[in-house]
Amino acid sequence: MPKITKIFKNQIFIPVAALLLLAVFNLICDPSFFKITLGYNSAGNPVLSGYLITILDYGSELAILAIGMTLVTAASGGQDISVGSAIAIAGSVMLRMLCGSNSRAETLQMPIIAAFLIACVVAMLFGAFNGVLVAYFKIQPMVATLILYTAGRSIAAWINNNELPIVNDVSFTYFGGFIPGIPIPTPFFIALACMLIIALVLKFTTLGLYTQAVGINESSARLNGLNPKFVKFLSFVILGICVAVAALIKVSRLSTINYSVIAKDIEMDAILAVALGGNALSGGKFNMTASIIGAYVIQFLTTTLYKFNVQSDALSAYKAVVVIILVVMSAPTVRKKMSDLAKKFNSGKTAKEVA
Repeated sequence: MPKITKIFKNQIFIPVAALLLLAVFNLICDPSFFKITLGYNSAGNPVLSGYLITILDYGSELAILAIGMTLVTAASGGQDISVGSAIAIAGSVMLRMLCGSNSRAETLQMPIIAAFLIACVVAMLFGAFNGVLVAYFKIQPMVATLILYTAGRSIAAWINNNELPIVNDVSFTYFGGFIPGIPIPTPFFIALACMLIIALVLKFTTLGLYTQAVGINESSARLNGLNPKFVKFLSFVILGICVAVAALIKVSRLSTINYSVIAKDIEMDAILAVALGGNALSGGKFNMTASIIGAYVIQFLTTTLYKFNVQSDALSAYKAVVVIILVVMSAPTVRKKMSDLAKKFNSGKTAKEVA
């Protein structure tokens, strides 16, 4: 029983339990949900398909955003609601660099990696803008990022003169699709790379420690020689990098962009992933692994709802109800009560055995 109590206390318990619950639900309702088939795309390359592959594919871009959102939440005690608009801007910049002034260019105007790096710089600058408002002007994160949330998609459209540029180079589709000869979606490998990088950064630098210290008690962190303003600023810049990576995947899927639709409401899913991971939305201690699992749980839930033909306009309502339940269950007070119940059950069982 002490082991069970320890499991309940573990922050990763709720997202893993939610994942298993969704898996069991689909297994009972429709076992074909787990069917994975190997087929071929239009280019004749082998690709895997199925609901689980869809979860890996689209959940990966959400997991990338959850990495940056976790750091922002932990350091600032707030959330960035401009993520979707920032993806639109970064994606628009990338397409502008690749197509140049001709939105229907037959050849790439610069290497894809160069266009991506430029988009990274732009996304980091917008992240820095949000970070300055939050860290140095003491504006609440949601209020500060509301500016870019409101204006971001208009800025993205302005970058390309309200045109919808199309990239004709097939190699660009690899980032949001499949690399020839590899049947697993490329976004999953990109997400793995991001997870590895953040794991190494958290292990071999003091970023995680400083972020948690600032989030728990900013005044105490300052007295211990830290610079809370810079830590908050840095967390928004890192989220900017995550935004650029997600933008690469998004625009690569269709080789174009729809300014009003791209990454719509994705910031809400990223915030929910952080909350579902058991991380306090008021800042402080965080668990990056739990946030990443939470991202895949959110996508698992979304895919399940689509599987059972839930209407798109009602999708948010269904998802909100389920997510509220999961988030409440992941709250520290609820986990503590579950742990206390386990202790009482254990003590009662021990008393009976002694009697």
